[in-house]
Amino acid sequence: MPIQQLPDHLINQIAAGEVIERPASVVKELVENSLDARAQHIGISIEAGGARLIEITDDGVGIAADELPLALSRHATSKVTSLEDLSAVASLGFRGEALPSIASVARVELAARTESGEHGAMLAVQGGAAHDIVPTAMRSGARVTVRDLFYNTPARRKFLRTEKTEFTHIERVVRRLALAHPSVAFTLKHNGRNSMHLAAVPDGEGPERRIEQLLGTEFIAAAIPASQHREGLAIDAWLAAPAFNRSQPDMQYAFVNGRWVRDKTIMHAVRMGYQDVLFHGRHPAYVMWISMNPTRVDVNAHPAKTEVRFRDSGAIHALVQRTVTDAMRSTRPGTERNAVTGLPSRPAPVSQSGLSLATPNDMNRATSTGTTSTTNWTNLVREMPAAIPPVADDAPPPLGFAVAQIHGVFILAENAEGLVIVDMHAAHERITYERLKKAHSDRAMVRQPLLVPLRLNVSRAEADLCEANAAVLRQAGMVVERGGPEAVILREIPALLDATRAESLLRDVLADFESLGRSGRIAAFTDELLATMACHASVRANRKLTLPEMNALLRDMEATDRADQCNHGRPTWTQLGMPELDRLFLRGQ
Repeated sequence: MPIQQLPDHLINQIAAGEVIERPASVVKELVENSLDARAQHIGISIEAGGARLIEITDDGVGIAADELPLALSRHATSKVTSLEDLSAVASLGFRGEALPSIASVARVELAARTESGEHGAMLAVQGGAAHDIVPTAMRSGARVTVRDLFYNTPARRKFLRTEKTEFTHIERVVRRLALAHPSVAFTLKHNGRNSMHLAAVPDGEGPERRIEQLLGTEFIAAAIPASQHREGLAIDAWLAAPAFNRSQPDMQYAFVNGRWVRDKTIMHAVRMGYQDVLFHGRHPAYVMWISMNPTRVDVNAHPAKTEVRFRDSGAIHALVQRTVTDAMRSTRPGTERNAVTGLPSRPAPVSQSGLSLATPNDMNRATSTGTTSTTNWTNLVREMPAAIPPVADDAPPPLGFAVAQIHGVFILAENAEGLVIVDMHAAHERITYERLKKAHSDRAMVRQPLLVPLRLNVSRAEADLCEANAAVLRQAGMVVERGGPEAVILREIPALLDATRAESLLRDVLADFESLGRSGRIAAFTDELLATMACHASVRANRKLTLPEMNALLRDMEATDRADQCNHGRPTWTQLGMPELDRLFLRGQ
């Protein structure tokens, strides 16, 4: 076939294929237009899962009557006027494709009234053909009515799922938009019945009420508010404690300048922040808002704008990971759920029991001499002072005081709330692991030369990456040189690293560099080794402890970061309050 210009109706339907996947896509595009119009109340009415009717009503600035045809024309927008505007988009929608694309595959009525208008105006479009503009009675704002979606494209209509499934997708979209804009009221109806009614959160109150409405009281009770601001980047987040985890990543919300996104940089940074506190196979829950200068992010990387490109993804990754890591450090007994912007300094060590680790100097001596076996490391587990947080004279410490040991596995303690049950091995494993990590990070990375340098055949792109990131690899403990167009030579590795794993680890690191532009794999592998050492060095089941030893372990837990979980993400302790104990024995009933 010769090259020819496509007719307008086909161009619009091709654009609709990019933007309008299902009824939820229509809801997303239209509600985003309402938000851009500074609406404070948005009503969404759905029938038959959106296949029969989608109606969006708002109280925004409206549209002048003579601009209604332009609003339904391709490449017409009030949000972009120049190339500079395109590179610094601050609005949610701007492509100028949504309304004409929707109108090409559905029967659409667009009604609007400005604050200065005497009455509203309405324009109907069917199959891409517009009718005459007619006056209509309405308040200021806009109303978009979409009927019979995909009525003229039956091949696409038959791919719609059940009414319940399609409405579930719509609910998910509205939930994301409502989380991103808590100061806006939302109402969602399906087949005439209220499904969601969210009052606007007044300015200054914070998003807690909106989060609780959408994610539940359990999430709020388990969430840790966190905030980080650095070099024009701002992150505000509510991060669920590791004990509140999910089987699916269905409670993960990240917003960039008010736009919900699924970005691999953000998701990877969050996973790194939650590492070694989350049970294997489980997913964290969080709500995160990232604010930055619009020129630092490209929001037009995806037709539906759910993926973005950051100008400096490394800075984003580092700040997100720091935000999550700092929040997870605060998960220890006695820590209040206050905003995490930094952690207080630790109290001075006080001599306690023989359940602690050797000093960092002892560990430095062991690694500097090349001693890396688990046996030698566990020999360092001897007496060391434990850090005890100050306790008021009239109040017991958070974990109280030990009263008994059960089957050599659990410690029972009494605190102000009631009964505390501690898994002594899991708790001591976390204490040991955190001290091993601190001792390892307090000194410069110790490297050991390979007796026979390892030559790896790689792709030219991988060799280029290795050469470009040589300084980063050296800082992580690997000395790598280019050995040819498609080869690299590994000369030194971290002292803790088993040489037999060096090749596979380096290849994995290069794969991370290629896909993510960075890698934390060496640090993660080092932490894995330290976790194994901590496990072997911790008190075992069936070991009888004295009351002073048990109390020393409780005090160590209160002073140790992430002490609520062991290295594998298992809980280390639980609390049974007096009301719970009363219910167990039907007291007062």
